[in-house]
Amino acid sequence: MTRTEWLDTLPLWGVFAATVLLVLLALEIGYRLGRYRHQASAREKEGPVGSMVGATLGLLAFLLAFTFGLAATRFDARRDVVLGEANAIGTTYLRAGLLPEGRDEVRALLRDYVAARLEVFKTGRLAAAVRRSEELQGRLWARTVGLGAKHPTSIVVGLFIQSVNDVIDFHSKRLEGLRNRIPGVIWTGLYGLAALALGGIGYQSGLAGTSRSLEIVVVAVAFSVVIGLIADLDRPGEGFLTVSQQAMFDLGSSMAESGR
Repeated sequence: MTRTEWLDTLPLWGVFAATVLLVLLALEIGYRLGRYRHQASAREKEGPVGSMVGATLGLLAFLLAFTFGLAATRFDARRDVVLGEANAIGTTYLRAGLLPEGRDEVRALLRDYVAARLEVFKTGRLAAAVRRSEELQGRLWARTVGLGAKHPTSIVVGLFIQSVNDVIDFHSKRLEGLRNRIPGVIWTGLYGLAALALGGIGYQSGLAGTSRSLEIVVVAVAFSVVIGLIADLDRPGEGFLTVSQQAMFDLGSSMAESGR
């Protein structure tokens, strides 16, 4: 259900390893080109090159901050939607207890619905969990339509219908949160600018005639860690930075207790 970008073909550890290799390759190519220019011509000065490299690194830092902020904002939005959905389902469950008829059937459907929402985090089968959720939504809505037709003036039924609408809306919001990923064009621009900026560092070092420094490895690892964190934030349900489902688990437990 999530949108697939070219970076999704790699697992998170693969993203980190590929980024380290890309950075080291860009630094090495830049260094060798700088050494060649240093030996071939003494007319190119290090000062102007340093200014240009600094400007490129500034642009890279800006794009990194922008991309990290984008991923963090969407991560927070997915977390808020989980809490909102749990509250919406809980409210619907409570209001179902006031219905003039069919309250046990409706509550059973809601318990199954919560179980379906949590199924993906137990099995990892997202598509099957979504299909099950939408099937239960259809059954719940059919029951709601019947109640609305039989009791068109009931305030309780009206409030229940509103709650069911909220539950369905949150389902759409959660799906959108799974699809709303960092676009591939941003990843392409980020990696392209990183190759230019870090290659510029290597070029400046080679132009100055200095030997390779072990600090290059530190730069490669530091940059790759930041990229890995952004990719982790951007992938729902994968990696170390996952949205907590505790609110939904707590709701499922309380509903199971009340259903006994």
